[in-house]
Amino acid sequence: MKLLRQTLIILSIYFLGNLLQNLLHLAIPGSVLGMVILLICLCTGVIKLEMIEEISNFLLDHLAFFFIPAGVGLISYFSILKDNWVSILIISLLSTILVMSFTGSTIQWMIRRKK
Repeated sequence: MKLLRQTLIILSIYFLGNLLQNLLHLAIPGSVLGMVILLICLCTGVIKLEMIEEISNFLLDHLAFFFIPAGVGLISYFSILKDNWVSILIISLLSTILVMSFTGSTIQWMIRRKK
C-alpha cells in the first residue's frame, strides 16, 4: 500500500505538470514542469522525502529500463540517422561539454557560497 501511495504522489505531480502545460500552452514539457513542482514541494516541506523515498529509489535503481524505448526509436529511424551521423555526433559532443561545464561551474559556485 505504501508503494502505491508513493507512486500516486509522483504520478499526480506528473499529471499536474502536463495539465499546466496544456492549459497555459507553455513551451516547457509537462514532465519538466512536474519535476519543478516536485522540487518546490520538497523544498517547502509540502511533500516530505520519506513520502516518496522508496519508489524514488526503486525508479533510480531501474533507470536503465527507461532508456530501452529511446534506443528502439533510434533503431527505427536508423535510415534517417545514417545520413546525418556526423552532425549528430558533433552536436552531441558539444552539448555534453556545455552541460558538463555549466554543471561543474554551478556546483563550484554553490560550494564556494556555502563556505
